[in-house]
Amino acid sequence: MAIIIGISPYIFYLYESLPDTKVWETSYFSFESNYQENVRLVGWLFMQKAIPLLFLILWFFTSRDWWYHIILIPIAMYTFQIVSVIKQENNLDETEIYYVIPVMMIIIPTVYFIRIKLFDKYVYNIDLKKIDAELAEYERKEKEQQKEENK
Repeated sequence: MAIIIGISPYIFYLYESLPDTKVWETSYFSFESNYQENVRLVGWLFMQKAIPLLFLILWFFTSRDWWYHIILIPIAMYTFQIVSVIKQENNLDETEIYYVIPVMMIIIPTVYFIRIKLFDKYVYNIDLKKIDAELAEYERKEKEQQKEENK
């Protein structure tokens, strides 16, 4: 991971090796820049999204914080932006928020639920398992008392 982070500037500037033309043809594929000036600009736009996405993915997989799931929101945003660069849509960075909203609707409540659980356990010293065990014990004793009273 350190090597990937270290060479990330070189990875970013790979777009400069792309041709300064509308069409890029190789023996494997042909790429045409539809909405942008040239292929190099499309490469620059792609790298503007891909490198931060790479860093966010590394951060997500190496984070030990309780809130690391929230990093999925910018990961989703950059992913949708990369898709729009690849699809070569004319409205770059305009509509991706509408695709990220459902992701946010799932992740934010999940992270908040994790926060509540952690705060209850470690900050307020509330152990829900102990409380459940105590409630089960009270119910058991109450049932025993009712059985004795019914005899």
